[in-house]
Amino acid sequence: MPRQYPIEKVRNIGIIAHIDAGKTTVSERVLFYTGVSHKIGEVHEGTTVMDWMEQERERGITITSAATTAFWTPTYAKGDKNFEHRINLIDTPGHIDFTVEVKRSLRVLDGAVVVFDGVSGVEPQSETNWHYADDYKVPRVCFINKLDRMGASFLKSLASIHERLTKTAVPIQLPIGSESDVSGLVDLLANKAYEFQGERGEKVIEIPIPENMKSEVEKYRHDAVEKIVDTEDALMAKYLEGKEVTLAELKHALRKATIENKIVPVLCGTALKNKGVQFMLDAVVDYLPSPLDIPPTKGHNVSTGEEIFRAASDAEPFTGLAFKIAADPYIGSLAYFRVYAGVLKKGSYIMNTTKGVQERVGRIVRMHANDREEVDEVYAGEIAAIVGLKDTTTGDTITDPENQVVLESISFPEPVIGIRIEPKTKVDQEKMGNALRRLAEEDPTFKVHGDPDTGETIISGMGELHLEIIVDRMKREFGVDANVGRPQVAYKETILGEAEAEGKYIRQSGGRGQYGHCWLSVKPLERGKGFEFINAIKGGVIPQEFISPIEKGVKEALDRGVVAHYPMIDVEVTLFDGSYHEVDSSEAAFKMAASMALQEATKRAKAVILEPIMKVQILVPMDFMGEVTGNVNAKRGKIEQLSDRGTIKIVDAKIPLSEMFGYATEIRSMSQGRGSFTMEFDHFEPVPKNIEAEIVSGKRK
Repeated sequence: MPRQYPIEKVRNIGIIAHIDAGKTTVSERVLFYTGVSHKIGEVHEGTTVMDWMEQERERGITITSAATTAFWTPTYAKGDKNFEHRINLIDTPGHIDFTVEVKRSLRVLDGAVVVFDGVSGVEPQSETNWHYADDYKVPRVCFINKLDRMGASFLKSLASIHERLTKTAVPIQLPIGSESDVSGLVDLLANKAYEFQGERGEKVIEIPIPENMKSEVEKYRHDAVEKIVDTEDALMAKYLEGKEVTLAELKHALRKATIENKIVPVLCGTALKNKGVQFMLDAVVDYLPSPLDIPPTKGHNVSTGEEIFRAASDAEPFTGLAFKIAADPYIGSLAYFRVYAGVLKKGSYIMNTTKGVQERVGRIVRMHANDREEVDEVYAGEIAAIVGLKDTTTGDTITDPENQVVLESISFPEPVIGIRIEPKTKVDQEKMGNALRRLAEEDPTFKVHGDPDTGETIISGMGELHLEIIVDRMKREFGVDANVGRPQVAYKETILGEAEAEGKYIRQSGGRGQYGHCWLSVKPLERGKGFEFINAIKGGVIPQEFISPIEKGVKEALDRGVVAHYPMIDVEVTLFDGSYHEVDSSEAAFKMAASMALQEATKRAKAVILEPIMKVQILVPMDFMGEVTGNVNAKRGKIEQLSDRGTIKIVDAKIPLSEMFGYATEIRSMSQGRGSFTMEFDHFEPVPKNIEAEIVSGKRK
């Protein structure tokens, strides 16, 4: 099966936004206009293709990222098959609890469409997603949506992008009309106006630019052209000489500037009213990169650690990254992967270089939301899924066994909230373990562990909604009924100082004894760095085969901190001395010695409890402002900024998670039901001493 689309005509893009900005509505229009679906699915009717899970349709939100493949010939090429492009599209969730889906999708995408609500402009989750895209250097275009709503303003939303995200955003379209009178748009580069006719806006008709907009169009076109030519010296010279810069030259320069993240083109429309989506698809084809426009992927040689680069070419050895594992009730585990280089054929073998295991590729499928199309092979630059891999998890590199390389994995935030869960019946007990294991494989921000003191199972995640959906999926997909406790904060521990300690484990009981002895030093790492183990043993005072058991012992001890038994994070541990016995030393003895040394060292190094601090944005009418800010202060919160959005006041604050349970009810009662808030995890910081005492004594959950 030869490659159907040349690699330069492939686009791997994601649609990202704050919750309720209209991402899924945009995605459904994309599927309709590209001919993937013959009727438009609506979120409010529960008929969407991309939100295919029952929970998504019931709640009207996206929970998992859905992948699909569509084909698009730009509007200006009207049916010319030579211009047809293949678009691999991922619709990601907007709710902060499912932030993992956005992060892992951006890791494997080449470009993104960032959707904004025309009334609200930039919202907290738009900022978080924007920063993820910055981290992975993903080129993007902005689509200001919902311009038909009351209070919507293209220019105000654009100003919020300039103020809060980037000064490089350049509008290349202007809407015609405002609010319910939005009828079309002006393409500033082509200097033409269009409106959308037909029952579903499928007919794009050119119209004269409205008289009352001519001066505005001229001003914004002049600004856009100046910013675009400014990125290319030859064009700048031509422009300054007063020569006409052609549309083709402008588009070529804008494409280059967008791919280099020097300019972010801004588009407008209203997906629900079927206006502007075709031009957004044109912009994806015209300005977002193909896999060839992205620098070669960097990895490391498995054995030597040297850097290796893999270009997006079918001729290179196969190299891919698994970015999502989904449990399918009918066919088992699906591993979504991006092919960075080479070709993968059905029936071949791949090496999971992250885990060091070889697996056979039984079936390869191309996904259309939850429908599947079987294929025999996939090529560089494509996104597909493999059915039934046993050992592959999110972030693993899969390669040709003869040419092994490890790509940079994906890092995920730590869970911040936990609940106790117990099966209702004996039958549920057997099924619950399997269900939790499968769900944890799918979602790296969902963790399961047992409480050693009570023997209960605790599940942890990114928020109350996240855990609610997990419990709901357990019931629906795996048939497990469970009783759920009250949410609890997932505290962590760390150290503030440096210390060292000795661990000695010696047992004599007739016959062979046990002997393990090591010295460890500990010091704090900056927040978010996790755990680092350094082997500084010189001259073989501890033989090499006992180093790994020492590291294991350290890791196990870190899972159970010394203040209140919470996991310990951001610690560097150095093994620098010790001794061994020719006969009595064993791996188990060194593991015990390391665990003892670590506990002693962390006690001496001023161990403290860390609590999750949340970034909270509260929207409230002016009349209730005083009560709301007073309440934030009472919750140990720090107000960072007060601003306005029309008649609504916006409070941006950082508040400890432990103070935020039940806040939805509180804000409603303080504001006569008119206030709302969004919250997302920001960072961990040490808890005050009086609260630490409450946590240790068990008075505070």
